[in-house]
Amino acid sequence: MGMTVVTVFFQMLALLVMIGVGYFITGRGMLDEHTNRQMSGLLVNLFNPMLILSSAANSVGLISPDDMKTVGLIAIGMFAFFIPLGMVLSPIFEREPGHRKIFQLMFVFSNLGFIGIPVVSGIIGTEYVIYVTEFILIYNVILYSYGVGVLSDRPSLSSLKEMVNPGTVFSMAAMIIIIFEIQLPEFVKTAAAYLGNVTSPMALIVIGFTLAQSDLKRIFCQPRLYLFAVIKLLILPLLMLPFLKMATSDKSIISVCMVLFGMPVGNIALMLGMERGIDVTTGGAAIILTTVLCVFTIPILMFAVG
Repeated sequence: MGMTVVTVFFQMLALLVMIGVGYFITGRGMLDEHTNRQMSGLLVNLFNPMLILSSAANSVGLISPDDMKTVGLIAIGMFAFFIPLGMVLSPIFEREPGHRKIFQLMFVFSNLGFIGIPVVSGIIGTEYVIYVTEFILIYNVILYSYGVGVLSDRPSLSSLKEMVNPGTVFSMAAMIIIIFEIQLPEFVKTAAAYLGNVTSPMALIVIGFTLAQSDLKRIFCQPRLYLFAVIKLLILPLLMLPFLKMATSDKSIISVCMVLFGMPVGNIALMLGMERGIDVTTGGAAIILTTVLCVFTIPILMFAVG
């Protein structure tokens, strides 16, 4: 580890450049809605799962079951902290019940996959992506129970079926590979690594496309969204840091968890809201603003870790 704040900042800046590439090629007509949707599908169903598999295969023998247990408990603790805070803080940002529910979910559900995996891989190390998969597993359980429950009058058992998706399946497979120290054949590891390497640039280009399609004034000229971003990206993670240091003394685990605590808003809550006919334009602006600002806030969190 031992990365300086400047190094982390430049790593994050590299991610911002890739978002800029997505923005630029969209403006030049090289990327359209249809292609973007297909790229998103490939990311969720192929490249991200391959990165998870590759991380697990390369982490065998490096990460102990005890560390996995610690990270699992920290992930549960994160949601136990964010859920009540989301309930308390969301009325400050939105009074209308439907929109307030979206804010409530935006405090809880961050972009652990699309952004979390590239950032952890880039600034801490690919072998630590395995910890992100633990967060994603717990995230999925809470999303399709608590998240769907918040937006529905009553939680539906059918929504739990959505938990079975490539991300969850490969996360489970990753846990099994680590716990039982399964050695995959070299050619499988190489193929998974090459496919997984597509994840970071493609995910960031997809975000650039979203930025190019958005009303920038609406995103960058709303003071309440900046307040929301500061609370979500900085204040809440920094409040959790003392508890994190009590849970473990392992610097790598602390760094990974702080990155994941400080992730920008994920788009899954908005997708659930759109399905239920809620206007999510403010939420869309919050996603883009927090994604851009995390380039500057993640180095601050890494500095706080020390």
